Amino acid sequence: MTISPPHDADIIIVGGGPVGFGLAIDLALRDIRVIIVERHTTIQPIPKGQNLTQRTGEHFQRWGVTKAIQDATPIPRDFGNAGVTAYGTLLSGYHHDWFNRSSVAAFYAAENERLPQYITEDILQKRAAELSNITSMTGWSFIGYEETSQGVAVKIAETKGDHELCLTGKYLVGTDGANSLVREAAGITQTSDGHQQRMALLVFHSNELNDILAAFGGKTIFNALSKKMKGYWQFLGRVDLEGNWFFHAPVPPKTQVANYDFNALLYEAVGTSFEAKFNYVGLWDLRISVADNYNKSRVFIAGDAAHSHPPYGGYGVNTGFEDARNLSWKITAAIEGWAGSGLLDSYSSERKPVFESTRDDFIVRMINQDANMVTNFDPEIDRAAFEKHWHKRSTGEDIDVTQFLPQISGSPIVFGPINGVTSARGIHQHLAQAGFHLSPQVLSNDKNIFDCLGGGRLGACFSLILIDQPSEIKQAFEQAATCFNIPLVIIESAKTGGTALWQNTIILVRPDEFVAYAASDLGSDDSKIAAKAILRKAVGYT
Repeated sequence: MTISPPHDADIIIVGGGPVGFGLAIDLALRDIRVIIVERHTTIQPIPKGQNLTQRTGEHFQRWGVTKAIQDATPIPRDFGNAGVTAYGTLLSGYHHDWFNRSSVAAFYAAENERLPQYITEDILQKRAAELSNITSMTGWSFIGYEETSQGVAVKIAETKGDHELCLTGKYLVGTDGANSLVREAAGITQTSDGHQQRMALLVFHSNELNDILAAFGGKTIFNALSKKMKGYWQFLGRVDLEGNWFFHAPVPPKTQVANYDFNALLYEAVGTSFEAKFNYVGLWDLRISVADNYNKSRVFIAGDAAHSHPPYGGYGVNTGFEDARNLSWKITAAIEGWAGSGLLDSYSSERKPVFESTRDDFIVRMINQDANMVTNFDPEIDRAAFEKHWHKRSTGEDIDVTQFLPQISGSPIVFGPINGVTSARGIHQHLAQAGFHLSPQVLSNDKNIFDCLGGGRLGACFSLILIDQPSEIKQAFEQAATCFNIPLVIIESAKTGGTALWQNTIILVRPDEFVAYAASDLGSDDSKIAAKAILRKAVGYT
C-alpha cells in the first residue's frame, strides 16, 4: 500500500459500537473528517452497558443526543435507577440498596441514564448520519494498515464479499472490542488478570418476575451474593418494564449451552421458580485486561480495545466514552497544529491509570469484598455475627458511586498537586481543582457554565473562567493563547453563590471539561509569564 495526500479522511475509526460512533461524532463536531468502519451491518440486540453515569449524560449533551436518549429510555425516570444487593437469594430477607447514582447528581451538568446499549448505538448512528463529515462503512472488516510519516493506509474488505479497499488518513483509531484487530496489528500488548471465571448471560421474558420483585419498589438491578458463587455476581437487570430481563451468573468451567439447566441457575438466585421464556443464552469468560499502552505512533485504541472487564457497574461503556472525549480534542489539536509535543502521548498516560484504578479500586475490590463476606459470614453458622456485618454493609457509604470519580491530577499536562495520582477514585466536591471534572455552577449572568465552556455546547477550545479578576489577567492569557495559536474563550463573572463553591477564581478548563489549572491569583510572578506557562503546559509543550 502507498499513501499520498489528500487523505480520504483525517481519522479512520475501526469499530462501530457506541465508543466508535461517540468518538466520530465528537471529532465531526470539531470539523474533523472521519470514516468509521464496522464489520456488522446490524446492531447486535444484546442488553449491556445500561448503567450510564451523569458524566456520560454530559457527553450526550455535547453530541446533541440527550433528548433522543431520554425519549428512547425504556424505563421511565420516575421509576428509579438504583439497585439491590441481597444475600443468598433475592427473597432471603437480607438486602440493601445499592448503586444509587442520583446521590452525586449535584456535581454534574446532566442526569444519569439507563437504557440498553443497542438503543444507545442506534441513536449515535442516527446522529452520525446527520453530520456530513462522517462516512459510515458498515459491512466492512479491518485487514491491516501501513504507516508513513504522512499518515496511515488502512486495508479493509467486505465482511461478506470479495471487494477490498485502501483508505488513507492521518490517524487510525481502534474501537473494535476486546479482541481488537487494530490493537493486534499495531503490536500493542495487553495484560490480563487470572480470574478466568466462566459466566452465563441469559436474556429472557417474564411478567411473573415483575410481580415477584415488586416489593423492592423502583429498582432496576439486583445482585444475589452466594457462598457457592465465591463472590462473583449473580446479576439480574431490567431491560424495560414490559417483562424483559437479563441475567449474568457464574457456571462451571466446561458448561455448554446444550448441557446445563439455566432455569435452575436463575431460580436459585431469585429464590423461587417462575415462568421465563429465554430469548438468548450465551457463555463468556470473566477476565480483566488492559492494554500496556493506548497508542503507538499514529494508532490509538479506545473502549474495550484498550480495556475489558465484566459488566459490573456499567464501568465499561462509561470509561470508553471518556476515552473518546479525551482523545478527540487532542487529535484535533494535532491536526490543527496547536498540539505540543507530548499531547498525544498524554492520552495513554491519562486514561490507562484511570482504568487500572477502576479495575483495582472498584471491580476487583467488589469481587474480593463479596468473596470475603460469603466466606466468613453465614447466618446459619453465626447469625449474630452475620447480621452485624450485614448491617454495616447496608448502612455504609455507597462508595461504588460516591467515590467513582475519574480524575487526572497526576497528569503531566495539568497543574495538579506535586503528589497527584491519576485514578478513578476521588471525593465529589465543588472545589475547582486541577485534574478534576468541573462542577456545573450558575454564573452571575444566570447561565450555567456548561452552556458557556468552549463557546457553547459544541465548543472545541480551552476556556478560562475569571471571577472578579482585573483586566491584566485576561490580557495576559489572551496574549499567551495568541502566541501559541491555542483556541481560548474567556468567561468572566462576578462571584455568586454558585461560583463561590469553586473557591478558586482563575480556572483554566480543557475541551473535555477537566480543569487544567486553578488558583485564586497568579502569585508574585509576572502574570504574562505565568499565563504562558499555564497554556504551554496545558497543551503538552515541553
